[in-house]
Amino acid sequence: MRVGIICAGDREVAPFLPMICECKITEKAMLKFYEGTINNVEVVVLFSGVCKVNAAIATQILIDTFRVNTIINAGTAGGINEKVQVFDTVISTEVAYHDVAPNILTEFHPWLKTVFFKADPRLLSLSQSAVHKLELRHNVFWGRMVTGEVFVTDRERPKILEHFDPLTVDMETASIAHVCHVNSIPFISIRSVTDTATHSASGDFEENCPKAAAIARDITVALLTELGN
Repeated sequence: MRVGIICAGDREVAPFLPMICECKITEKAMLKFYEGTINNVEVVVLFSGVCKVNAAIATQILIDTFRVNTIINAGTAGGINEKVQVFDTVISTEVAYHDVAPNILTEFHPWLKTVFFKADPRLLSLSQSAVHKLELRHNVFWGRMVTGEVFVTDRERPKILEHFDPLTVDMETASIAHVCHVNSIPFISIRSVTDTATHSASGDFEENCPKAAAIARDITVALLTELGN
């Protein structure tokens, strides 16, 4: 078992770094890959940088160079469903791009049956076991995420909700899932919420990011423990 953990930003990856035992750092494609173990599970951890292409580059390198056989996307997201509040966590059941024409992925490579990339069933089951063993002060939801390279405003939000009915929105998850799909690598995303439609100022993200990232880290590490058992 060798698990790749991808975060979008440096503040999201920061909570993981002190936990990596016997850490070795490798630089490739202007990225730093932290290899070692967490709870006796081999991991390769990094932050990819924001946006779909950066996340896809990091994912393919994890698979080709570091030979990971499972990938977890961990970090933060914006809540778009009204039931999801700041510091709640969403674990992906399926993810899609909200800014890509549907036929691009169904009529051309990778010839999907729908626009959604499904999370790995075993990882989903183990994530439920992991969460049930934690004492969390905030809610955890399993559901749909969407990805797009735009800061979602009140103008875009109704259309995204109508077409996808997601719980969260971010700029990387679907691209990571996309790369995992074409490489047959099990994937899941764990994202804690920093801002919502009601609390959407940039200041909210800045203030809430460290705590949300730590929550996502705790759940991810609990999942690693389940994977190692």
